[in-house]
Amino acid sequence: MTTTSATAGRVRARTGGPKDDGPKIFEHVMGWTFVLVLAMFVTQLGLV
Repeated sequence: MTTTSATAGRVRARTGGPKDDGPKIFEHVMGWTFVLVLAMFVTQLGLV
């Protein structure tokens, strides 16, 4: 499949997610923090 310049804009449309040039370390820290909090919550409820 070839992509012309007319369709290239539609293929790479932004979806409102995080920007590509943002601080990657912050995203990783927040992601792991969420995972840890979720694990503690599940453990406290006795679901594991």
